[in-house]
Amino acid sequence: MNQPLAYIHPDAKVAQNVVIEPFAVIHKDVEIGEGTWIGSHAIIMEGARIGKNCKIFPGAVVSAVPQDLKYKGENTVTIIGDNTTIRECVTVNRGTVDKMRTEVGSNCLIMAYAHIAHDCIIGDNVILANCVQLAGHITVGDYANIGGMTAVQQFVKIGKHTYIGGCSQIRKDVPPFIKAAREPLSYAGINSVGLRRRGCSDEKIAEIQAIYRYIYLRGLNNTDAITQVELEFPATPERDEILNFISNSERGIIKSPVKKGAEE
Repeated sequence: MNQPLAYIHPDAKVAQNVVIEPFAVIHKDVEIGEGTWIGSHAIIMEGARIGKNCKIFPGAVVSAVPQDLKYKGENTVTIIGDNTTIRECVTVNRGTVDKMRTEVGSNCLIMAYAHIAHDCIIGDNVILANCVQLAGHITVGDYANIGGMTAVQQFVKIGKHTYIGGCSQIRKDVPPFIKAAREPLSYAGINSVGLRRRGCSDEKIAEIQAIYRYIYLRGLNNTDAITQVELEFPATPERDEILNFISNSERGIIKSPVKKGAEE
């Protein structure tokens, strides 16, 4: 149902049962999937690819051109997965020649005034709380939960199932399955609450916790810690997720706030 006071470019591809409220604006080269709701005064700009059953609230701007001086008008897109909610005044910029896309996964909640810059890749089931600010080229893994007013530096990687406290400044990569807090941002234990909510067993949580003792609490450098974990722990998806993340980190990972040799 499209209100007569909304503007929809004739070249936009809008499914039959999409609701577009008065004063929303839909530009050309836009695709909107079935069951999606577009609130009043939301602006969906060129290159947007919005999935099914999304909710985009008033004042949001999806797929504006990047805030990047290197952008030269290349034909890029913004992809929003199914069942994702984008709240008031969120801004999502489309990609540049780096990845040619900015992507937000399915079942995400992007709260009011958050910003997702060009070439960010956000996984599924991610929560960005109010006013989270992501610079360009950031990767956020599935089920990550980032607290309000957090700012993330460009090219940072945030692992799966992480929980990051509000008002954080993230300058280094955050490995999967952990909590991060304090200033400077530091390891703050395992995200056991989030993992249990997603069906993770106590045994699996204990395995993850034991692995991170080697990485953060025994005074080892990352290379030695990885070697010890490979020797002490059999291969599992969680072990390999942790080790691959740390091994492939280009910026380096956040540190531990505790003294070397301390235990949890």
